[in-house]
Amino acid sequence: MCGIVGAVADRNISGILLEGLKRLEYRGYDSAGVALVAGGTLTSCKQVGKVAALEAAMTAEHRGNIGIAHTRWATHGKPTERNAHPHFSGSKLAVVHNGIIENHAELRDQLSAKGHEFVSETDTETIAHLINDLMTGGLDLLEAVKTAIPELEGAYGLAVVHADEPNRIVCARSGSPLVLGLGFGENFLASDQLALRQVTDRFVYLEEGDIAEITTSGYAIWNSDGDAVERAIERIEGTADSADKGHYRHFMLKEIYEQPAVVRNTLRGRIGRDHILEQAFGSSASEIFDKVQSVQIVACGTSYHSGMVAKYWIEGVAGIPCRVEVASEFRYRKFVVSPGTLLVTISQSGETADTLAALRLAKELDYAATLTICNVAQSSLVRESDLRLMTEAGPEIGVASTKAFTTQLTALLILTVALGRRYAIDRDKERAIVAALHALPATLSAALELDNDICAVAEQFADKHHALFLGRGAQWPIAMEGALKLKEISYIHAESYPAGELKHGPLALVDDDMPVVAVAPNNELLEKLKSNLEEVQARGGQLYVFADKEAGFKNESDLTVIPVPTSEEMIAPIIYTVPLQLLSYHVAVFKGTDVDQPRNLAKSVTVE
Repeated sequence: MCGIVGAVADRNISGILLEGLKRLEYRGYDSAGVALVAGGTLTSCKQVGKVAALEAAMTAEHRGNIGIAHTRWATHGKPTERNAHPHFSGSKLAVVHNGIIENHAELRDQLSAKGHEFVSETDTETIAHLINDLMTGGLDLLEAVKTAIPELEGAYGLAVVHADEPNRIVCARSGSPLVLGLGFGENFLASDQLALRQVTDRFVYLEEGDIAEITTSGYAIWNSDGDAVERAIERIEGTADSADKGHYRHFMLKEIYEQPAVVRNTLRGRIGRDHILEQAFGSSASEIFDKVQSVQIVACGTSYHSGMVAKYWIEGVAGIPCRVEVASEFRYRKFVVSPGTLLVTISQSGETADTLAALRLAKELDYAATLTICNVAQSSLVRESDLRLMTEAGPEIGVASTKAFTTQLTALLILTVALGRRYAIDRDKERAIVAALHALPATLSAALELDNDICAVAEQFADKHHALFLGRGAQWPIAMEGALKLKEISYIHAESYPAGELKHGPLALVDDDMPVVAVAPNNELLEKLKSNLEEVQARGGQLYVFADKEAGFKNESDLTVIPVPTSEEMIAPIIYTVPLQLLSYHVAVFKGTDVDQPRNLAKSVTVE
């Protein structure tokens, strides 16, 4: 979602702010802006559209040794220059903010009655006027922020500068992540450490309720009780090459091709030669897993689809009950917690607002324990869960998730074995699954060799407005994910159904102008699926079947077969994901859409 960057230095930091915003472009946004302080004067520049437009609009006057910058994804008010961040109160105070202030209307009325004039439709502007009002009453910037925070209801990560205090930035975090970057004679802040990798490798992650200030000489942090606290300094090794497309045309394509390597990272240290290493979940994992009698999975979007696949694994292979629910629904309904239930949250960013709220709700209920499967080690979900398994996918820049999904599935299969060895998975079954996991990276590489064939097929989708995706068993959620990818980046309306549901309604949609995509591994449901697909052919539908080489499909005038490498049944859902990703990618390229930053979407959804 929205991105924040801030810097305090003895040099001009406008270039650092712009570079930080560019590194956050993957999160999705519709406007960008900066505010800079130099010589007691505050200057600013804001633009609708890409960071490149902001950079082009900045002039020689936009310089300073202290500043904040922001990419905005509209929540309150349309994407316009006046609604873009930073927001101001008077000529000296500027604020950038991620999140939503739920009581902004009441605050706006109170502040308007005091004479503050609002120029935007945003909730963020109320923060600027509230802090300025407190400073007018005699407080300095830090004390004004500390006093203002209890007045704010909702979620926020915010940073504030004032021209009369040109030596510091004050920031606060509640429900929206912030990280401090430590330099020498200069310090930084951002909503994601990726934004600061070009200037530092040392980071301090703010915790829920923290307020902090950074200056050229150091930093200080206070917790939600107002006490000064120390937070651990973490060094991030390696380079930020994930922010570089390399020779690939788009980040999404690069990340699709990274999947064999990142899945290998997911497996490293988690499986032995013929067994899984459950201590990878945490030192208390074995003790906790011994008590687990059922699993509740909570996630959103693509992560929800990975949870749906896991349900088939956990119930069908591990032999224990599993429920899967969309986080935004889970947190707002009444439900019964069965004894011994493990709550599993899944998130690429670890900051997904609805999923994080579900975890916090679970802490108040009778769950046996909580576990998160996540890609960001310093995220809130990881910090607040009892157990965690990192997917090790590396930064994912494309908004449409690819490698995060396949690594989540890999991690969930490891979890399935860890739980199932206490129930229905014996040593022989565990050896077979682990052998399949060892073969997974090579099989993914073989699936990538279909790229040219899929590109040729994709051209036939470019002028279509609708598509139908079909699957059975654990492949149905994979079909759902394929439909999601197509709609996300090509803007083609796509739906997914279990193939057996065709005759119960979706068959009415089938005609010669609606492509129907099916995933067809060679398993016990294959003959049932073939029967379902014959129903499509009988109605004049055009079929595109991603099928196991041994499944017995042949090309016909109304049937295009894309042969997928043969794989063991347990890992087949992971393998069939790759061709569907490539299909959506090439369709989007043919249509000329913005593959990496599709309209209206954000990478990390940190608000409701």
